[in-house]
Amino acid sequence: MADRLIGEKLVDDMTVEERSRAALVEQVLPELRARAEQADRDGAFPRGHIDLLRDAGLLGLIVPEEYGGLGGTLRDLAAATYAMGTACPSTALAFFFHNTSASRGLLPLEAIESGLFADDEVPVVRAFAEKVLRLMSGGTWLANFASESVKSSGANISIATTAVPASRDGIAGWEITGEKSFGCATGIADHYLVTARLDGYDTADGLVMFLVPREAPGVSERPFWDGLGMRGSANHGIRLNAVFVPREDALTVPGAFVKMLQCSRGSFVGNQLAITAVYVGAAQGVYDDTLERLTRKTFADTGRPVAESPMHQVIIGDMTESLETAYLWLRRQLLLETCEPPIATKSEVYAQWRIAKGSICQAAFEVALGAFKASGTSGATMNGVVGRGLRDLAMGLVMTFPPERGRLEAASVITSNRANALFASVAR
Repeated sequence: MADRLIGEKLVDDMTVEERSRAALVEQVLPELRARAEQADRDGAFPRGHIDLLRDAGLLGLIVPEEYGGLGGTLRDLAAATYAMGTACPSTALAFFFHNTSASRGLLPLEAIESGLFADDEVPVVRAFAEKVLRLMSGGTWLANFASESVKSSGANISIATTAVPASRDGIAGWEITGEKSFGCATGIADHYLVTARLDGYDTADGLVMFLVPREAPGVSERPFWDGLGMRGSANHGIRLNAVFVPREDALTVPGAFVKMLQCSRGSFVGNQLAITAVYVGAAQGVYDDTLERLTRKTFADTGRPVAESPMHQVIIGDMTESLETAYLWLRRQLLLETCEPPIATKSEVYAQWRIAKGSICQAAFEVALGAFKASGTSGATMNGVVGRGLRDLAMGLVMTFPPERGRLEAASVITSNRANALFASVAR
């Protein structure tokens, strides 16, 4: 179709409503693409993109209409981050992390509907959840900070940031102290959505959440780092030194986080599949740029396109296979996480995601590696689509967890489930 939207390359069966939302994304792509190289060179998020995305209404993309949003779902978000990834992966990544905040509103509401909270807990949980959603739909950019520099051998993310009860000027609330090592839109977002741990808890029941204004006393930015991938996403992180947060801007009901996750098909961050859509979009951008250049460039003696040489044909074939592999994994995961009724258990979806994340990012990187080989020494620059893409996509190999760890964890889930099933059948 001549009028096919870029997002439809990934989500090729959009409804009329989804296509309408994807058209809003399409409108911002030219500006994102025009600023991508400068954002990479400066290692800074283009501040003009804040108003660009806000004015398009996209900060409320996956917020239900009843809370003032556009009513999109994970399908919309994946299509959006994919399309943005073809234009400016850094902006796409920051946009993804803003949208993960929606899970902190949607999942508590689902947990309430499922009867997981006591009657006296419901008003507190509902108030926080609705505040998050209304902030997003109202044009507030949220930076979702969960990840920390502190790691453990048994978890991908450990929460060392602590929260203790406090009061200031007669206002009851909490003081939070800690350091968040990764979370896009540092110094850019209006509010930071911070995951912390109640002092005295050492289990997931103590995980709590806070809405922290960017300029709140005690909040500071970590030093900028000369990162390898998606350098314009402002992901250097924050420090919190006894930052006071009023009670109404906190969700500190013990066990709330665990109850929320019981209602999710996805993972800790929320809508995490859409982060890999950024990498697939970036890979598609590299692929298209490389094919265009190699087709236009000709050999001096024959006048034939460079793309037709045997070596380049092999490389292009390999790139095509890698790109299609990424699409297959991503579309399958999207189906598992969105289809109704569900066609897989939560455990099966989780195990599939652990494999899919690494496989998608590995395949996307292989596309950039092929483009680098095919472009030769003239393409071995720090700027340009190929040089930028190679660095952007390399980050996917280590982001959150590398492919090897994902496969290990998936195997552990699969074998444990099989062993439990076998034990149960023997016990009967």
